[in-house]
Amino acid sequence: MTTERLTQVLRLRQRLVDATRDFFREHDFLETPTPIRVSAPALEDYIDAEPSGDWFLRTSPELHMKRMLAVGCARIFQLGACFRQGERGRNHLPEFTMLEWYRLHADHEDILTDTIAYLRHVLTQCLGTAQCPFRGRQIDFAGEWDRITVDEAFRLYADRDVDEAVAQGDFEEILVSRVEPHLGASRPTILDCYPLACSGLSRQCADNPNRVERWELYVAGLELGNACSELVDPVEQARRFNACADLRRSEGRTVYPIDESFMEALRGGLPPAAGIAIGFDRLLMVLANADSLEAVTPFPH
Repeated sequence: MTTERLTQVLRLRQRLVDATRDFFREHDFLETPTPIRVSAPALEDYIDAEPSGDWFLRTSPELHMKRMLAVGCARIFQLGACFRQGERGRNHLPEFTMLEWYRLHADHEDILTDTIAYLRHVLTQCLGTAQCPFRGRQIDFAGEWDRITVDEAFRLYADRDVDEAVAQGDFEEILVSRVEPHLGASRPTILDCYPLACSGLSRQCADNPNRVERWELYVAGLELGNACSELVDPVEQARRFNACADLRRSEGRTVYPIDESFMEALRGGLPPAAGIAIGFDRLLMVLANADSLEAVTPFPH
C-alpha cells in the first residue's frame, strides 16, 4: 500500500469512526468496553477462537454485552477488535474490527430500522451521498432495500430446499457459492428467516419454530451484518450450546466451555432484546470501493 493510499484509507476510516460514534450518541446509546481475552468464547458451530494462554481472544463481544443488557443497560454499542482462527481471504482476516449494538425491549425489525438509519448516516457523512460504487456496481442505500427469505433465495438461486441442505450438511456451501453472489446487486438486500439449526443465539419465529428471527445484510454479494432477536430462554440456550459442543466434538474441533456467567444472566431474566454485528472493516471496504480487506488494513496479519 502506497503512502498516499494509506493516508486516504486512514482519513476515510477516521471519518467513519467519527460518524459512527456521532450516530449512536444521537440515538442515546452508551459505548461500552468488554474483555478481549475471555475464558469461554461463544459456542458456535464453525467459528474458532484464537488461544491466548489458557484463555482465548474473543470472536465477538456478544455474550458480555448481553450480560450488560441483563443488568439494565438498555442501549449499548461497541467498536473493537475481534479474532477468529483460520479466517483469511478476500473478505476475511484473523483480526478485524467489529461494530455491535444491542437494545432491550426490541426485536430484529427494530434493529433493521437502526441499521438503515445508521448506514445512510455514515455514507452521507463520509461520502456526501447515500449512493456509492462497489465492486463494479452502484449501490443505492437511500432508496428502498430488497428483502428475501432464505427459503425463497435457495429456491430462486440454487433450486434447493433449505431443510434438505441443512440435513445434508451443505447449507453454508450453497449459501456462499450460489446464493450470496446474487444479493445486493444495486441496493442492500436483507436475507431473512434463517434455519434454527444454523442460528445458535437467535429467537425462534412464532409461526415457524424451525426458523429464527435473524437476518443478514448483503451489498454486492458481500455480507456486511448479522442481526437477530436474541434468544433469552436459558433452557433453550443451554440445549443449543450443548448441541454445538456435540457437533464440534464429533468433528475433532475444540469444544469451548459454556460461559456460565452469561447463562446465569439468562436465568436471572433477560427481557426481550435484539442486536447486530457489522464487519466494520468490510463497511470501510464498501466506502473505499476496495476489493479486499487487505486493501483497507495497514498491517494485515
